Amino acid sequence: MTGLTRRAFLEMAAAAAAAASGAPGRARAAGPAMRTRPIPRTGEALPAVGLGTWQTFDVGTSEAERAPLADVLSGFFAAGGRLIDSSPMYGRAEGVVGDLVARVRPASPPFLATKVWTHGRAEGERQVKESMRLLRAKALDLLQIHNLLDWEAHLPALRASRDAGRVRYLGITHYALGAMDDMERILRSERLDFVQLPYSLATRAAESRLLPAAAELGVAVLVMRPFEEGALFRAVRGRALPGWAAEIGCTAWSQVFLKWILGHPAVTAVLPATANPAHLAENVAAGAGPLPDDDLRRRMVRALEL
Repeated sequence: MTGLTRRAFLEMAAAAAAAASGAPGRARAAGPAMRTRPIPRTGEALPAVGLGTWQTFDVGTSEAERAPLADVLSGFFAAGGRLIDSSPMYGRAEGVVGDLVARVRPASPPFLATKVWTHGRAEGERQVKESMRLLRAKALDLLQIHNLLDWEAHLPALRASRDAGRVRYLGITHYALGAMDDMERILRSERLDFVQLPYSLATRAAESRLLPAAAELGVAVLVMRPFEEGALFRAVRGRALPGWAAEIGCTAWSQVFLKWILGHPAVTAVLPATANPAHLAENVAAGAGPLPDDDLRRRMVRALEL
């Protein structure tokens, strides 16, 4: 790890969120090192900042490639994180997650979420078995139908896997704003536990119908692409943090972006992805301390003009 010893990084990651919890500001609640939110169907507590793996965990087997990711996972678990989201679509990510979780050996088991991304029930069942092998999981915590691909064929098989104890929760995902009407329709016609959707300071389409529908139906919400694949950082490059950032305990733009998302009561957890241990420490700190209230969230949108 460049410029930072592993021990120093782990101490930083574990302490960052706890330090943030003491910051003053407008908030619904100040929580522990990592706030949790209940999964509506069961009430199970889920840490509010998860870890995405798209692109970041699609690496080879060399120590140079994997050591930073092992440190990311160590810091993530040390800060109270549990939810790791992957997919067969993400190249080698599932296998890398499985290998590195076994290497890091967290004190509490991770909440492993992955997806079905193929056509046909039989191929979907084969893919799920392969995902479990790669993740080294006897059971998956969450299995999602990726981008609604052939969802009508997969959903009966997913339910059978849940009934057999191989899966705990079921969900759907899509990255496209044009799919939100279909996602809402499926949530209203099928009993699902999770929906994963795009939502950020720059992409707020989910506010009109999909987030209210999830809240109404008791469906947990996972948020993908919270940084718009880096576009939000590019939009604020060279700008100092506004004065109101301190009101909610933010010391980095990443925390501003994540806390704005978590300020929506329908959101269960957000899924930033990173291969950088220092960025991980910043991200997990957003899971602690004050969140912006509705008035401040509106001010944040106006101030940033995204």
